[in-house]
Amino acid sequence: MVNAGAAQAMAAGEAVSPPRRRTAAARLENAVGMLVEIPAALLVLAEIITLFAGIVARYVLQQPLIWSDELASILFLWLAMLGAVVAFRRSEHMRMTAGVANAGPALRAYLDVLATCAALAFLLLIVGPSYQYAYEESFITTPALQISNSWRAAALPVGTCLMLLFAFLRLMRVGDAALVIKAVFSVAALVALFWFASPWLKPLGNLNLVIFFVGVVGFCVFAGVPIAFAFGLATFGYLALTTRTPLMVLVGRMDEGMSHLILLAVPLFVFLGLLIEMTGMARAMVTFLASLLGHVRGGLNYVLVGAMYLVSGISGSKAADMAAVAPVLFPEMMERGARPGDLVALLAATGAQTETIPPSLVLITIGSVTGVSISALFTGGLLPGVVCAITLSALVWWRYRREDLSHVKRATRSEVLRAFVIALPALALPFVIRAAVVEGVATATEVSTIGIVYGFVVGLTIYRQFDWRRLVPMLIETACLSGAILLIIGTATGMAWGLTQSGFSRALAAAMTGLPGGSASFIAVSILAFIVLGSVLEGIPAIVLFGPLLFPIAGAVGVHEVHYAMIIILAMGIGLFAPPFGVGYYAACAIGRVDPAEGIRPIWGYMLALLAGLIIVAIFPWISIGFL
Repeated sequence: MVNAGAAQAMAAGEAVSPPRRRTAAARLENAVGMLVEIPAALLVLAEIITLFAGIVARYVLQQPLIWSDELASILFLWLAMLGAVVAFRRSEHMRMTAGVANAGPALRAYLDVLATCAALAFLLLIVGPSYQYAYEESFITTPALQISNSWRAAALPVGTCLMLLFAFLRLMRVGDAALVIKAVFSVAALVALFWFASPWLKPLGNLNLVIFFVGVVGFCVFAGVPIAFAFGLATFGYLALTTRTPLMVLVGRMDEGMSHLILLAVPLFVFLGLLIEMTGMARAMVTFLASLLGHVRGGLNYVLVGAMYLVSGISGSKAADMAAVAPVLFPEMMERGARPGDLVALLAATGAQTETIPPSLVLITIGSVTGVSISALFTGGLLPGVVCAITLSALVWWRYRREDLSHVKRATRSEVLRAFVIALPALALPFVIRAAVVEGVATATEVSTIGIVYGFVVGLTIYRQFDWRRLVPMLIETACLSGAILLIIGTATGMAWGLTQSGFSRALAAAMTGLPGGSASFIAVSILAFIVLGSVLEGIPAIVLFGPLLFPIAGAVGVHEVHYAMIIILAMGIGLFAPPFGVGYYAACAIGRVDPAEGIRPIWGYMLALLAGLIIVAIFPWISIGFL
């Protein structure tokens, strides 16, 4: 759904493109794509092995590997950049396509080519500073491995150049030369306009923040430019045209944002989510819940809510959660007469409901950019998800209170017991992960590797559904999704740094702390802001951009940092999964194979139920911090 416009535009372009040029570009793209995807997959595997070896050496052998974290950090930046390249080649970088999807065919094709040209412009602008940054890093020697830090920093110019290559190849495959020229001219004209306007921009002071970080970002996002490149263009323009800051600083901030070791949990939990779906662990859990509740009115809807809660405690990725649960439940639910629109609406709502369930990628991101304890966030996120599950279940009860179950057979006690025994190894996984963190066996970054090893063992020995042929595609998919997320974090970190250096954070702090009503007003404004930000920017970019600015303010007005984290995550989730702009809703529709128009009406009831749960969480801080 997100990239439908791009696919249609590309298909239209290729239909009239010269066969020889199209074939040559396609062959080169496939060859280079293979050369990127295989190393990216191997890097994911190497990170798993390195971190798990560190756990074994430290906890079992009592001989810590002093170089393991350093090696993991070096490999991680390469994984992030090569993953971003894979995502660029596959057109899977996050973008908002609400405006593009509603445009006519001609305008849609133009906007899709324009998005590629905008990304190309950003890459051309930073290729020099990224090379300079890698060169400067060559004078630094790593403490444990005693090698030049340029081995790590080289990932930035290499990844940039590879994305440049794929951008050129994509433009070559567009058959309408006039369309390409028009898009290239449009981007070049806008860049030139800003460049020549530089003497007039500098005296404007902080008004430039509105011009670049609202105007440029807003225009790019609504035009369908991938969010990471929209952030990057705005930040580069602001630094280059209105300040004297060396542009190499932007690359340094991107490096800092992308290579934070805590974020290494992102690709590992993404892979874990794919693993539990492939091994049948998710299906076993859902089958047990269905045998327990399938005979009551709305029972399978309760199962959907509960299954998403359980699976979210394993994978951390909403897309992986929905993909694991929906194919198992939807066919049976439709046989019972459930409307597809209502099913996909509830699926999207549970995606928002479970954003706080550890090991949520959003929790990990908040911890990395704000310094809040990951362990505290993991503990604080459990009950808010339960509260929202209760409000969703209350609405399910009301909607399905007259459901006809005369044709449904209740599972016997022996069938329930058998399903429980089968599901027990899968049900144990969330507790294994949490216990490993609480008992100090592994850090929040490392614990995913314990889950992966557990999943491998259980999948091979108990469920015996391990498909070795899917392993490499899963590793590539992990690198792809991780690269798309991490590039956004990198460019958003650069933008947040620009906002901080401008003094905007001090002005924002003064305005927010001065709101009448104190902490209650601050929380209310934050809820409204993050619902909007979640729908426009998606979750992680909004957190990275505004988290470092707002968390200190929350502390100043007396709001506990973990309580505040739960509030903004739930608010952001409502925006992320609410139509018409929330891309999470369209992801749920794609996974459930349901027309998005069918879920528009029923989802609003679920969104109101989630909002009620959010208000309860906001009013009663104990729900978030009672067990800290």
